[in-house]
Amino acid sequence: MAADPLVVDDTLSIPLAELAFETSRAGGPGGQNVNKVESRVTLVFPLATSPSLDEERRARLREMLASRVSKAGLLRVSAQRHRTQAQNREAAVERFVELLREALAEDPERRPTRPTRAARKRRVEGKRARSRVKGLRGRVRDEG
Repeated sequence: MAADPLVVDDTLSIPLAELAFETSRAGGPGGQNVNKVESRVTLVFPLATSPSLDEERRARLREMLASRVSKAGLLRVSAQRHRTQAQNREAAVERFVELLREALAEDPERRPTRPTRAARKRRVEGKRARSRVKGLRGRVRDEG
């Protein structure tokens, strides 16, 4: 897998050479190991300059993943769940591919629907019942 590109979908694959990885010390459980080993891995992808993306995809990713993209156009994905750097690196790559797939997936076109006759009837009956309840909240009149 060292030279194989990451396959996002049928029309998009990203060479591993475009990805950069940064390491840092992760928090959480791990005993003394957590204080010595840089097991957190952050995958950095140059969204703004990647030759793998066309302008349309670049714009969609920038919009859908806005909270993860820096002003410099870098997309960052971190992983620190595992105790080893290798496992976290693999997890970061999997999450990166998953994020791209979700962001690039087209939303299905919405078909307009109409409420059924029974639903309209229930709605009107509910409004009438509410009206009666609210009408009974008025001032009590003395008939006498």
